[in-house]
Parts: sequence; C-alpha cells; structure tokens
Amino acid sequence: MAKYIYTGPEQYRPISAWGYFGYALLFSLPIIGFIFLIIYSFDDSRINRRNYARSYFCVLALALILVAVLFATGVAAQILAAIPKMT
Repeated sequence: MAKYIYTGPEQYRPISAWGYFGYALLFSLPIIGFIFLIIYSFDDSRINRRNYARSYFCVLALALILVAVLFATGVAAQILAAIPKMT
C-alpha cells in the first residue's frame, strides 16, 4: 500500500502516528508540557494538533477530578474511621 501525500492546506495537515506519540510525550512533561498544551489548545495554525491538545487537556482534567474524588472519599473514610463510635 502506497503512502498518501497530503496536498491540501497546511492548516488541515494530518498528524502521523509518530506525531501523536511525540505530542503525548511532550504533554506529559510536568511544567513545559502543560505550557505547550495550553499554547497548542488555542493555536489555529494546525487544526488537528489543536483538537488533539484539547482532547488531551479534557482527559487530564477528568483524571484530576477522578483523583480528587478518590482522595476526598479516602480521606473522609479515614476521618470517619478515626471517630470513636458512640453506642
């Protein structure tokens, strides 16, 4: 199967599989990755990269909410377990 050459506008150029891998590595860096994530989420020069950055940001936000909920319920369970029961 031959590789297809994209001839459309640069703004709509697809991202390769290695591109997705590279962006995932870049976005996973602690501070620099988050800065690039924010920059690419608002950049209009490459639509596919912008959409990928936005989806990565949504997954990151959902993961943080899930961790916060699990932490809060775990802490609440520990506090309730520490209170002596009155019978």
